[in-house]
Amino acid sequence: MARFRNKKKVAFVKPAKKQPSQNVDHVTGDKIPRSFVFSRLKLPATLKQLQADLRKVMLPYTALNLKEKKRNNLKDFLNVAGPMGVTHFLMLSKTGTSPYLRVARTPQGPTLTFKIREYSLAVDIANSQLRPRVPKDLFKNSPLIVLSGFGTGEQHLKLTTIMFQNIFPAIDINTVKLSSCQRIVLLNYNKETKLIDFRHYSIRLQPVGVSRRIRKFVQNHKVPDLSSLQDVSDFITKAGYGSESEGDEEAATVSLASDVGRVNKASTKSAVKLQEIGPRMTLDLIKIEDGLCSGTIIYGNRWEEGPW
Repeated sequence: MARFRNKKKVAFVKPAKKQPSQNVDHVTGDKIPRSFVFSRLKLPATLKQLQADLRKVMLPYTALNLKEKKRNNLKDFLNVAGPMGVTHFLMLSKTGTSPYLRVARTPQGPTLTFKIREYSLAVDIANSQLRPRVPKDLFKNSPLIVLSGFGTGEQHLKLTTIMFQNIFPAIDINTVKLSSCQRIVLLNYNKETKLIDFRHYSIRLQPVGVSRRIRKFVQNHKVPDLSSLQDVSDFITKAGYGSESEGDEEAATVSLASDVGRVNKASTKSAVKLQEIGPRMTLDLIKIEDGLCSGTIIYGNRWEEGPW
């Protein structure tokens, strides 16, 4: 009787698709900047809150809940930064007279040291406003960066420009989604005082010529209470809501290339409104070093520095 050999079936394993690197922008192909915001030495409560505010500014590519210990030194953060793809450090400190902010490129520098002349926390900005606006998805995407007044040709301002341009992801104007542009960081250099104003805004679009009541109705998905009205037209033409004059100036309007939300449609005009969300800082650039918190001083005074 003939015997048959059982042939082993060879399983075919489909090669796994190569996953795109989380450190590379899948559109531009550039490395995504990531940051650590931490303090050196002990900070008072207000500066601790400023540190928390700066972490929110740097979202989503930062460690929002980064834990620090007294024994941690700069080398500890640097050892962790490499595997996590961290490209920048923002470091706060405080002397007996002034707070300082250092912005550094890892792992080899350069490092910019700023004296913080004045600052306001995000909570202070919100308390000063009648209707603070912080939507839940506001920090889902990185902010846009706008630099004003830095084009003087001075070397230290060129380095400052490069540092802040590279601290946030670049955008491709041909592929960027308008709905993802919800925040803006503005840095303005004052040539007379030689100080830098740091501001953080949310971006809001409002369709021109649409009443506030209609806007709210479309956005909230709620059926309005018409029990006290004689006709549905009264809902639209009721005093105080029949027109929308705020933000209708030509200089404050744009024509949209695509839909943004439920009320801002493509090829229609919308008013662009900025609302400050904080924090707010007035910065004085006092030193630039070519290394990471060390090295040759490119600009500034070696004696004017924080406790490092």
